[in-house]
Amino acid sequence: MYLSDIFTIPVNLAGTCAMSQPCGLTAEGLPIGLQLIGKPFDEATLLRTGYAFEQATDWHTKKAPL
Repeated sequence: MYLSDIFTIPVNLAGTCAMSQPCGLTAEGLPIGLQLIGKPFDEATLLRTGYAFEQATDWHTKKAPL
């Protein structure tokens, strides 16, 4: 869990906004996430970018095998 904090806390400390969304699967079927980071107080642009990526791809519909 410590390493997952290492990748997310810097965005919070910098005062920027960020989001992650699915963007693929590894050869073993594990999910891969894409982290988008925006300018401070520019959540609207970040959400539009995430929505555009979601509309252009179908990764959000894929599920990792159990």
